[in-house]
Amino acid sequence: MSDGTDALVTVDDHLARILAAIEPLPAFPQPLMETLGMAVAEDVVATIDLPSFDNSAMDGYAVRHTDVATASDEAPVHLPVVGEIGAGQARLFAMSPGTAVKIMTGAPVPAGADTVVPYEWTDRGVAQVRIDRAPTYAQHVRPAGGDVQVGDVLVSEGTVLGPRHLGLLAAVGRATVASRPRPRVVVISTGSELRDPGTSLGHDSIYDGNSYLLAAAARRAGAIAYRVGIVPDEPRAFLDALNDQLVRADVVVTSGGVSQGDYDVVKEALAPLGTVWFGGVAMQPGKPQGFGRVGEDGTPIFTLPGNPVSSYISFEMFVLPALRKLMGRAPYSRPVTTARLTHDLRSPDGRRQFARAQYAVDQAGPAVTPVGGHGSHLIGDLAQSDALVVVPEGVGSVPAGEQVQVLRLDEEF
Repeated sequence: MSDGTDALVTVDDHLARILAAIEPLPAFPQPLMETLGMAVAEDVVATIDLPSFDNSAMDGYAVRHTDVATASDEAPVHLPVVGEIGAGQARLFAMSPGTAVKIMTGAPVPAGADTVVPYEWTDRGVAQVRIDRAPTYAQHVRPAGGDVQVGDVLVSEGTVLGPRHLGLLAAVGRATVASRPRPRVVVISTGSELRDPGTSLGHDSIYDGNSYLLAAAARRAGAIAYRVGIVPDEPRAFLDALNDQLVRADVVVTSGGVSQGDYDVVKEALAPLGTVWFGGVAMQPGKPQGFGRVGEDGTPIFTLPGNPVSSYISFEMFVLPALRKLMGRAPYSRPVTTARLTHDLRSPDGRRQFARAQYAVDQAGPAVTPVGGHGSHLIGDLAQSDALVVVPEGVGSVPAGEQVQVLRLDEEF
């Protein structure tokens, strides 16, 4: 595999290589609540009508329309009340002409009735009811199949299931639905200088923010994230930690140890395997990258740079699309929109820059304001950002007022 001295590959080529190596996880029936936010892997067809029977939309009286068609205040119609039907308590299945049945909202309309007169148009009689207004034919009757009919496609394959979808599937009696599972993502931070939050720092140590950043990003993408924590700059220790975690991993994401230094443990440990590519990608930040497969099952591994901004943007560009493909969620990559740049922006020649920014809509329309400098360690600036300005390769500077490509980081897609 590359030792990093080769020519830079483009962002698009690196992403294409990753997606070509990723196949969606096998789908299987899952309980409805487990599929929230996941893509359904089948066309779900209704096997019952909704409603499944004619039912009342009001509390009132079930009648035959011809019996009450002339009812008015001046000439009310009087009908004997021969029964009562509550929702889920139906004992009366048919009624005779010239009679009425008291009926509650949601209760089945008995055979022989075709209209419901609401309480407000009656004297609410018990043995006999006086009806003072004439309803229209079939008024306040919800017909069987009026909402959904047997054979209707309720959700199409690939639909990302939300609360309304799950409510519909439950309403037609589906307890499970075929969906691809949430990928299990193991996140490993490397670096002997790292410490867990809540512990004491030495004069040369720093807190590990990357594993939290990446695990949270994976969880937000819909995955199950396992934050392993810190591995020192020792190849054997890294391989031991990796091998311990592969049993529960669909994807492994590491941060740090992929540059050209003497203590780049990830590259040192994995390069001899010959199954992981390491090299440079023509982007800023995030140039040093690695991707390949490890373990007996060929688990995909993403080796991201250690600086937090580089690590996060690499996740957005490469890991997020892979996770979405594993889940069967399209599109794989975050959609690009446009906005007006509020301040001048410079970009390195030959690389695609992803500049942190804040997105807003003012009187002139969508606008983005760059946040902070170019440093890939500036996590404070990253936290203040909700967008990335994408400056293409070959563009050295963009003046204020120009329309630029933008990735909105907090938008669902």
